[in-house]
Amino acid sequence: MRRAEIEEQNRHLLARQRQFRIAADVVTDAWAALPEVRAVAVIGSVAKALWMEVPRFREFRRLGIELWHECKDLDLALWLDTLAGLGEIRRAAAKALREAFEAGTGVSVVSQQLDVFLIEPGTDRYIGRLCSFATCPKGKDDCLVPGCGDTPFNKVVFGFEPNADLLASAGFAKLYERGAGRLRSALDLPEPEAGTR
Repeated sequence: MRRAEIEEQNRHLLARQRQFRIAADVVTDAWAALPEVRAVAVIGSVAKALWMEVPRFREFRRLGIELWHECKDLDLALWLDTLAGLGEIRRAAAKALREAFEAGTGVSVVSQQLDVFLIEPGTDRYIGRLCSFATCPKGKDDCLVPGCGDTPFNKVVFGFEPNADLLASAGFAKLYERGAGRLRSALDLPEPEAGTR
């Protein structure tokens, strides 16, 4: 394995996180215009400075070569006053990402790469996920989970129990809050320290 291949893969993994952060800003701007949205935060690995690990990629795993962590999707926490407009919230995100791509902004993230955790204001209680299907129910296996779609577009993930630290990054990675407006850009979130790789 050549050093140039390792460096190229690491550049790709850092660029992927940056793409997700740009997408977080695009989606947040779209959601901020909706009256039921209380707050939006980036959670998960996109919110954090990446770390080194042996990846899932066979050629690197076999040799024990560490790379930056791979961000697989964009996890967002979304605080809402009501769940009545989840279909509109889903459409607003998809439209904003599509328009950003078509405008040539460099955003190449699609709405199916969003994993949106719905959060109850005041209690920070997890109440479900925003479904990415265009209709609810869609007739897919995911739709057969008990409770899924009882509230349209509120997806129930079989067996999922949120970790206690689900919203740990929300303190520093909240992008929008009603009353305060835009708090920060996702591009301002922590980066790996210089010299770590």
